[in-house]
Parts: sequence; structure tokens; C-alpha cells
Amino acid sequence: MVDKPRNRRKKPVPPPGGAPRPPDNQRQRNVTIAWIIAGLGLLFVFQTSLAGAQESIEFSRFLNLVQDGSVTEAVVTDTSVSGEYTEGEDTKKFTTTLPGTGYDTFELGKILSANEVEWSGAQPSPWTGLLFGWILPFAIIGGLYYFFIFRRVRNQLGGGGGPLQIGKNKAKLYDRTDMKTTFADVAGVDEVEAELVELVDYLKNPKKYEAVGARIPKGVLLVGAPGTGKTLLARAIAGEADVPFFYIAASEFIEMFVGLGAARMRDLFQQARERAPAIVFIDEIDSIGQARSGAAGNQLGSNQEQEQTLQQLLTEMDGFEPNSGVIIVAASNRPEVLDQALVRPGRFDRQIVVNLPDIKGREAILKIHARDVPMTNEVDLKVIARRTPGFSGAQLANIINEGALLTARRNSKVVEMHDIEEAIDRVTAGLERRSTVLSDKERRLVAYHELGHAMVALFVENADPVHRVSIIPRGIAALGYTQQLPDEERYLMSEPELRDRIAVLLGGRSAEDIIFGFATTGAQDDLRRATEIARRMVMEFGMSEVVGPINISDNGPRFLSPSFRQGGSVSEETEVAIDREVKAILLDGRDKARKIIGEHRDDMDALAVILLEKESLDRRDLDEYFGTGPDDATVELKDPAAGVGES
Repeated sequence: MVDKPRNRRKKPVPPPGGAPRPPDNQRQRNVTIAWIIAGLGLLFVFQTSLAGAQESIEFSRFLNLVQDGSVTEAVVTDTSVSGEYTEGEDTKKFTTTLPGTGYDTFELGKILSANEVEWSGAQPSPWTGLLFGWILPFAIIGGLYYFFIFRRVRNQLGGGGGPLQIGKNKAKLYDRTDMKTTFADVAGVDEVEAELVELVDYLKNPKKYEAVGARIPKGVLLVGAPGTGKTLLARAIAGEADVPFFYIAASEFIEMFVGLGAARMRDLFQQARERAPAIVFIDEIDSIGQARSGAAGNQLGSNQEQEQTLQQLLTEMDGFEPNSGVIIVAASNRPEVLDQALVRPGRFDRQIVVNLPDIKGREAILKIHARDVPMTNEVDLKVIARRTPGFSGAQLANIINEGALLTARRNSKVVEMHDIEEAIDRVTAGLERRSTVLSDKERRLVAYHELGHAMVALFVENADPVHRVSIIPRGIAALGYTQQLPDEERYLMSEPELRDRIAVLLGGRSAEDIIFGFATTGAQDDLRRATEIARRMVMEFGMSEVVGPINISDNGPRFLSPSFRQGGSVSEETEVAIDREVKAILLDGRDKARKIIGEHRDDMDALAVILLEKESLDRRDLDEYFGTGPDDATVELKDPAAGVGES
């Protein structure tokens, strides 16, 4: 099977200045806990003070104190008696409850008078019962509701400014002192950088452009695969421009209330105009910029909110006066889903594709990420760049970081070349799974499967040179892999090259059939990729005399999983012809692979013994075995997914 490169997610933009603060929900949780602890403390103090002020005694003891002459004064109500009594030289306050509602307080008064106790009667105020029985409990419940529910909802909707502030935008405002990233930290996208430098120069020197009647684009759309540096470029603009820079993710405009996103959009542009010249960067704009559904579409819920937000954005961008000094920069991985009204001239005038870097760009990116990493002299970044074509900037940064982590793991302080080599294998094929113990039979099956890929690649005319064959399990399900590295970067593929690539993919399955007489499940991904190439040859590239030079493919995502999609307008007769042609191409590739493996069976047996012992063979080992060697031992990979076979 063939390994696919793993897309790396972009790093989030850090908060402006200072150490990162805890999330709002964590801060709210801490405040809530603090309020609860404070309330319990106040309640404890209040109860303690009441308990210390009056002593609750039994009614029988109260009568004994009266008869002893200890009670000096008393206040009698319908339900209780309170007052003071002496105990030695101390005077204490007391309270006691009458035996029942039918107790005769008049008789109690006679007893107090007979013992010369000064006493008086009192009637409880009706307001006291109302206050403590009804008003105070409801006030406490209302306060808890405000702090725990209403305040949190208000903060989520509008940032804590009250109901009238729920439409306030959530954009982060940066200035030159907040952002330290500049164009010196960006590499591999020279053409894109030149376009963005022009934007910054216009904001700094607008008269130079006005003198020749030039009008800077109102909007610039950055599109490209994940990890190519679109958000990094926006941070570099913020670091270079001496103007306010507003950053917001498009998803922050969408809320459960219809119209809230449009209100935030209006507030964002109003603030930008007040601070012009300024730059507004909207990340992942496809969240709000998707094509509108129209009259027949669904107009309920979040779809309606998204469309209203998009319409407000269209209005704000189209309403700008020429040279107003506010420039919109947006990024997206899915430009094919954007509304046509959004990408027309006058709104996003300029669409810039941020492509994967070439070999010089990869070397420059590696130098940037290796600035703070100590490396030995044997680490050649140019060699690493030649071995990582098709890698994005995020993947290259991950290679340097993985190499540093491996160095620290072995308690070393300097990164060596083998650390970087292992890091490349980790990114392309996944982590080693040494814990996966294969039986001797399975190891032999995997060895011959991978050598089948390698042997066909060595002896067909149009295959990339084999760089490494390994039977060490890696990744999620790969029990081994075969990696090919082309000698030069190329951007076109001919029909013979595609046919030979299919033969290489089917080499593992063919080796199993010839050596063991049966097939295994290890060729599942090989068959899938070979079938996809054959279908694209017939349906997309017109490389079939039977079907003819037609294109029946459907436009799918350009940057997110750009796999082949079959169009819907295909007749049954054409579908039958397509299936026959695809099968013929696959059978031709299988026959070619079987022929090569049959002719070099002895070499496969000898190499299998070496591979089972060493678990890995590189290009130098293969050249040594066959007595050949490339003119330049340094090779490069054109497409990491196309040149790695797995079992």
C-alpha cells in the first residue's frame, strides 16, 4: 500500500502581548468558585455571631433560673422568651421557645412578676416574616441566577457589555508592537510575499500609487493547501505594517441568533474605517462565504444567519470608497465553495494561490526553523530539502521539531543527520511500532511484498529510484513500506510513466502470488491507488483509444482531499467501456510486474534474506548488491504519497 502525507493543521494566532491568559470559561469557573466560598464564609460568620450573641436554653431551665432569681429581664412573645440572666459575675443573653401555641403567656407573666423579673410583651412584625420567609430567599435565588446563568450567556453573546452589546465584533486588534513576525520569517512563497509587500507599501506610501492613478485591491484572497503558511503571511503583514491590524476567524460571526453575525460585521468595518488605514484579516472565510442557496434553498436557522452575514460582508466591501485605506485579506482552503459575488472584481480583486514550496523554498523554510536548533556539520539542509518535495511549510517545521525531540530523547544536545532522517520517516510513514511483533511467516510475507514493489521499480523504464525498503511497522496499519525518490522535480506525468507506476503498485501483490501462491490483505491500498490512477487515465486524461479523448471527471476540492470524482453525466455504454479499459490497464500493469519478478526471482530471494536480517535496505545497499550506483547519491521525492508502498 502507499502512504499518504499527513496534513498539518495551522498554528493558532497567539493573544496580543504578554503571557497567554486562561480561557474565558476557565476564568468564569474560577470566579464562580470564589463567590461560593465567600458566600459560605459569610454565612458561617453570620451564624457564629448569632450563636455567640444569644444562648438557646430549654424552657425548663428558664423556669429554674426565674425561681432562682437569676433572670433580670425578659421579653415575652407568643412563641418565645428572650432576655438576660446572671451566672456568677457574668451577664448572659438567652432565648427559649414556649412549649406550644396554646401556652398561657398571662400565667407566665404572673410567675415573672412573683419573682421580681422585669418583663414586657412584644408582637412580631409582619414585615419580618415577609422579609426572611419570601423576599430574602427569592433575592438569593435571583442573584445566583444572574451570576451563574444570565451573566455567562451575556458574555458568550456580547463580551460582557450588556444586552445592547451582543452585536459587538470579536476581532482582535494588533499593532506593530504586538506582532513580532515579519516577512523575514516567511520563505518559500516569494511571489505571494511580493504581492503582500505591495499592500503594506501602499498603506505606508499611498501617494506613490495615487500619483499614477493606481487603485490598490479592496480584497486579497489567499488560497492553498493546509500548512502552506496563509495565516503566517497574515501575521507577517501585521508585523510589517505600521497600521492597525484586525484579526478574526469567520466562524466567530456565526451565532444562534439570526442577524447577530451581520451586526458584528458592521461593527468590525466601522472600527476599521475609524482607524484607517487598516488591514482586516478574516481566516477560513469559507465559513461565511459559501455560495448562497437561493430561493429554493433552505432559509432556516444557521443557513439564514450565514447568508445574512455574507450579504453584510458583500455590502461593506462594495461600499468602500476608492483608496479608503482599509484592505481586506482572507484565507481559505476551499475557494471552490465561495460565492461568486464575493470573488468578483471590486471585492476580492486579487486571488493569490499559496502553493507548496519548491526545492529552494524548502531549503529556506528549513533554515528559518533550524535557526534556534543546534545541529552538527553533517546536517545538510539542502539534502533534506531535496528529500522532502511535496512537503508544506508546516510539515518541514515538524521535521525539524521531531529531529530535536529525538535528539533530546537520546540525551544529546546536538541534532544529527540520522535524527532528521528518522523525522522524515515519521512524517511520511508514521511512528515506528516496535511493539507490533510479527510471526516469522508474516515477516517473510511483508519482506517479499515490499521487495516486489522495489524490484519492479528497479527494472521498469519510467519509475523513480528506490530510496528505502523497510519491514518495520509504522503508522496505523503499515507493516512495511517502500520509498521511491525521483532524481528531479517534475510537474507532468506521461502515459508510460503512469503505466509503470501502476506496475510498481501491483508489484507487492504480484510477488505474493508468485512466491506464496496466494494474495493477502496487505495490497488493499495498492489496489485502490492503482485503480484510481487507471480511472483518471481513462476518464480525466483521455489516455484510452476505446473511450476517446474525453473528460468525465467532476470538480472536487482543490486543496482538501483532492481525489478523483466521477461525473454524473455518463451513459451506461460509456461506463461499461470505462470499466473494461480500467481493468485492461490494471491487468497490463500486473502482467508487467509478474514478468519482472519472475525474471529476478533469485535476486528477490537473496535480498529477502538480507532484509529479514537488517529490517531495512536503502539505496546504497541496493546499488551495492546490483553493482550499480547513481551519478548523484542525493535524490529527491516528487510526491511522498506516490512513491511509498506499504503492506
